[in-house]
Amino acid sequence: MKTIATLLLAFASLVSMGQDTPTDIAKKDLPKEAKCLLCPNDGPEKPAGGLMYKGNAYYFCNTKEIAAFKKDPDAYVPPVLPRPVPEFALVDTTGKTWDAESMKGKLVLVDFWATWCAPCKAMMPMLDKLHARYKEKGFEILSVSIDEKQPNLDKFLKGHKFPNPVLHDDQRTWQKWGVKNIPAMFLVRDGQIIAQWTGKQTEKTLEAGISANLPK
Repeated sequence: MKTIATLLLAFASLVSMGQDTPTDIAKKDLPKEAKCLLCPNDGPEKPAGGLMYKGNAYYFCNTKEIAAFKKDPDAYVPPVLPRPVPEFALVDTTGKTWDAESMKGKLVLVDFWATWCAPCKAMMPMLDKLHARYKEKGFEILSVSIDEKQPNLDKFLKGHKFPNPVLHDDQRTWQKWGVKNIPAMFLVRDGQIIAQWTGKQTEKTLEAGISANLPK
């Protein structure tokens, strides 16, 4: 009987590891501190809750994040890298169309932002510096605004000059790329997303990713 019980427990554990439905981690089993899945850059903090999904534990800052994860967990689970660039085509302010094909031969940071996003705007001077530092080495930035209204972007551009292409999303591109929060940045080379970041980043973090992946 003991052997059968042991086998049943092992089987239950394997089933749990492959589960397709998120299950709550008991409050008593939560760690004192953990990085939130949706805002890891804030550092470890006391989690509001946690979920087990496909054998992995994920922790969250609040109950709204937990509910969102339960509704569509695969949209939040860290993606496999590298992965192909989603199909897209957007026109920049000069009239040039950008798609996966037009990015070939370059290392491109695709930055999803909005005029109402304070962290996005706070990072702009730093992104300008990185662009100036590496543009002669095959590096480019695509600043993709997700503002719902084009006039809001137009007004912002009158007061802020970008040294790189600026594009206005059609509401479909950010969904294809799996953007849930902004700023959201994707590093692309040879048709593949090779790195990505969500939330406000440091210059050191982004530069490490850029300098290590410049075209040869």
